[in-house]
Amino acid sequence: MKISFYPGDIPPKPGVYAFRDRFGEVIYVGKAANLRKRMSHYFQPSRETTADPKLRSLIKSIAKWEFYAVKNEDEALILESRFIKEYAPRYNVLMRDDKRFLIIKINLKEKFPRLSLARLRKDDGCRYFGPFPKGSILRQTVEFLSRYFNIRTCPLQEPCEKDRLHCMAARVKDCSEPCVGKISEEDYRKKFEELSKLFDGNIKDLIANLQEKMNDASAKLNFEKAAQWRDIMDNIQEVFGKTNRSFRFACIPSSPGSEAVKDLQSALGLPAPPEHIEAFDISNIGGRFAVASMVCFENGRPSRKNYRRFKIREVMQSDDFAMMKEVIKRRFSRILEEKRAMPGLVLVDGGKGQLSSALEALLEINCPPLPVIGLAKKNEEIFIPGRDKALLLSRDRAALKLLQAVRDEAHRFAVTYHRTLREKRISESILDEIDGIGEIRKKEILKAFSSINELRKAGPEEIAERVPGLGLKTAGRISARLKR
Repeated sequence: MKISFYPGDIPPKPGVYAFRDRFGEVIYVGKAANLRKRMSHYFQPSRETTADPKLRSLIKSIAKWEFYAVKNEDEALILESRFIKEYAPRYNVLMRDDKRFLIIKINLKEKFPRLSLARLRKDDGCRYFGPFPKGSILRQTVEFLSRYFNIRTCPLQEPCEKDRLHCMAARVKDCSEPCVGKISEEDYRKKFEELSKLFDGNIKDLIANLQEKMNDASAKLNFEKAAQWRDIMDNIQEVFGKTNRSFRFACIPSSPGSEAVKDLQSALGLPAPPEHIEAFDISNIGGRFAVASMVCFENGRPSRKNYRRFKIREVMQSDDFAMMKEVIKRRFSRILEEKRAMPGLVLVDGGKGQLSSALEALLEINCPPLPVIGLAKKNEEIFIPGRDKALLLSRDRAALKLLQAVRDEAHRFAVTYHRTLREKRISESILDEIDGIGEIRKKEILKAFSSINELRKAGPEEIAERVPGLGLKTAGRISARLKR
């Protein structure tokens, strides 16, 4: 399925892009420093021949694309990871260890709270901040802030005097030592509240203090120390500075899905949402190998377990209208006989002729009234019984996209079945060209070998051994003919 791609529609900014197949399923999610440049790579004509098989398969499956611009590459990385974990697109290679980005965890239930790092948010009453894609910068920042505000770093929930004996932070005066009472719980909480203000973006005073320390070190020609203060400032701004986190609750909108079903109900004026749709298509060549398909969509998604295929039995000539009538009659006679629920919508691939044939079939079997429409491919015209003019919907409307997906799937299923029968018959006819092979012998050969391809791989001895009563000389002629 070809889709149009206009690079001018996409901004040259960092972001995340998503590809969908014709059923609306997300099949690939990627990130880019330049969305326009990155996405254009997929739609270059040479990609269809020079790309590796996996990429070619992806490109052929793309029916729709969408993008989400963000402020910087870090945000693109986080958003991409979130989408991959949420939608699990089949063309994405997930991280082998499924490692998640670091987040800051604060347990306010502890007597003396501290800053700790985690990778998973839990429903445990703790406060979480993040995620942060640059783990090393986050670790350095948490370590510095703990020293700067004299916050404890020991992993114990409530440390005591005995634990202080093994604490290096107390020895180098990086900790206020609440474990031995050098600071009251109230004063410790005040320190921690001052630190907590940074998580709301209030870093102006801290940055000013660090700027002063950097200038002072620079004035004393201590450039190494000045560089350290500069790096700390950069880290603080990287972690706590204002960023455009507009994607925090972002999600890829679902389509076609339930929204498209509701839109289809509105477009066709149906009494209820067509949650169960059945679509029919015919495939044949001059009336030969004539088959039909029936595909089923449940709530806007393919329900492959309910697909059916039919060999045309009654119509011998090339007459698509008569074939459609036969298939509709057979399908709904079966539903009536088994007293099963009728679909919410019946779709036939074609215009007024196919629609009229379907309606005639339903009338002949006294089928209860149900919505039936035809969809003509040329201008995507929707034919509805009782209406003289076809209904035309906007090309970008969800209802039309759903009908197109259903119609195209019915067509694919019918063509696949027709091609299978035709190729099987062509393969079998090769045996008719070999002297000494009659109809009975041909059936015995095809019974012994599941396909002509399997027969072609066998040598004369194996053929003679597996087919009862077949001589080695005749087996040699079969092998030689198939290998030519």
